[in-house]
Amino acid sequence: MSDAIKHECGIALVRLLKPLQYYKDKYGTAFYGINKMYLLMEKQHNRGQDGAGFASIKFDVPPGTRYISRVRSNAQQPIQDVFDKINSRLNDLMSNHASKSDDLQWQLENMPYLGNVYLGHVRYGTFGQNSLESVHPFLRQNNWKHKNLIVAGNFNMTNSGELLNELIELGQHPKEYTDTVTVMEKIGHFLDDEVLDLYYRFKQKGISKKEASPLIAEELNIQKILSRASKNWDGGYAMAGMIGHGDAFVLRDPAGIRPAYYYKDDEVVVVASERPVIQTVFNVDIEEVKEIDRAHALIIKKNGKVSMEKVMEQLPKKSCSFERIYFSRGSDASIYQERKMLGKYIFPKVLESIDSDISNTVFSYIPNTAETSFYGMTEAAEEYLNGHKLETILKGKRNISANKLTEILSERPRIEKVAIKDAKLRTFIADDNSRDDLVAHVYDVTYGVVKNTDNLVIIDDSIVRGTTLKKSIIKILDRLGPKKIIVVSSAPQIRYPDCYGIDMARIDEFIAFKATLELLKDTDQYHIVDEVYKKCKESEHLENPENYVKNIYAPFTAEQISDKIAELLKTENIKAEVKIIFQSIGDLHRACPNDTGDWYFTGDFPTAGGMKVVNKAFVNFYEGKKQRAY
Repeated sequence: MSDAIKHECGIALVRLLKPLQYYKDKYGTAFYGINKMYLLMEKQHNRGQDGAGFASIKFDVPPGTRYISRVRSNAQQPIQDVFDKINSRLNDLMSNHASKSDDLQWQLENMPYLGNVYLGHVRYGTFGQNSLESVHPFLRQNNWKHKNLIVAGNFNMTNSGELLNELIELGQHPKEYTDTVTVMEKIGHFLDDEVLDLYYRFKQKGISKKEASPLIAEELNIQKILSRASKNWDGGYAMAGMIGHGDAFVLRDPAGIRPAYYYKDDEVVVVASERPVIQTVFNVDIEEVKEIDRAHALIIKKNGKVSMEKVMEQLPKKSCSFERIYFSRGSDASIYQERKMLGKYIFPKVLESIDSDISNTVFSYIPNTAETSFYGMTEAAEEYLNGHKLETILKGKRNISANKLTEILSERPRIEKVAIKDAKLRTFIADDNSRDDLVAHVYDVTYGVVKNTDNLVIIDDSIVRGTTLKKSIIKILDRLGPKKIIVVSSAPQIRYPDCYGIDMARIDEFIAFKATLELLKDTDQYHIVDEVYKKCKESEHLENPENYVKNIYAPFTAEQISDKIAELLKTENIKAEVKIIFQSIGDLHRACPNDTGDWYFTGDFPTAGGMKVVNKAFVNFYEGKKQRAY
């Protein structure tokens, strides 16, 4: 999208189901798992540029041997930095102990990062600061193997404050107020409980603490621990974890908001946030990669048993359409087709806005992430034009000349690359006084392809704040001299904050909200703002409030709001007429029938916590508080 938005994190988990010697014999290296983790994380680079982390656990090494390794980075290229550190450490050890290059047991006991199960994370920070301490995986340490816990996730909790208070009621003193620490301590508390219960059970049978240790590992009930820990969680999450003795799990939220996919064969179990990542890294067919069921955990026991266990009651499926269509890798087979459909379904509105004048219209896209939707839109233009050609030919079939027929058949939609991002310029940040002038030059335009009699249609994958459109894109497109600029969003109007992972926390930043406030002023209905504020304040202590912010938008049609957005985005020096077109909710669901999470468009939040957050966001706006609502 043209507006910069931080968004989903990515998880990667690899569990090797064979001894390390197997991978060394078959693939030529005992570092097979580390290599696959690098690829899984790098292929999810689009999900995290603030930080990256990696952790591993070794099985069955002698006491006194380090069996957990972890490395994290918040460098400018964090994934590269993480694996540079890993490789540097491993290469130093190998060069200093060249005689041990074929001694796998020595390597396992002496080399960090080499292990049997691996967990990786790429991060976009939406909660807390971008300090190294905020980078996943998080580690909860203990001298008992079973009480060591490593957690990484793609999530936001809407009720972090309530969860923190629950920990305090349990007698804990959390070291910081972040949802990751809170979630980890919740799991850790019930992990401790379960380990203690098992220990006392074995003690009653006369089994010593030393003898009990492997028995606890065998009988530890991960499903029970996760069910107790997640009882009051409210949010969207794909939570991955490893326990010190070797059990691993990935838990998905009850509405399936955050994605998680897995693949299993007799060599490996793999989990990632995106399906094509697994397909590419392990060269497997799409049918072999499965989705983790919502409200379930994929549990991998240390003994290699893999099961999908129900952890909580399912909610109606509301997997996030915004993430799927606008942030995920476009190489996924379904996502690619869905993005094309978004472009195709919005074309009738485009055709209406140009009065069906294809000949005098140039089609293009900004930014590159909108390219697939652009293909769908131009294919729809081709289909329309082919129908128009056929109709013209049939009407004049008795007296049409060869030249005229050639002219008709040669007509094509005018597709051009009219704007190219100058990536180097975008990275240069100057003082606020000169920022607007610099932003106006972030894109270079292609001169000579647009005439002053042309419409210029530009498709974007979404419009959030409208800042880049107003300060840069519309200005530079106007230099080309079109009579009309039509900016097309393949997403509907973003009206409400997201509280499940995408960093769209403040309602007052959305251009659709700003436009609606102006319409309320224009129509002498601004009293609705005061009424909504009163209802939002009154609902602060309700368990299941309504979304009262919907009342702000209720008096107006989507088209009225779109027209007002166009008015706000057109500055006085823009000569061309400006039109803004948004995808309809109905066509969004038609394009993406299996991923119906749409709360940022409709206000229909899938959890009670989401409803609380949207009302709180409005209260913050009304009271002038520049802060997130969760």
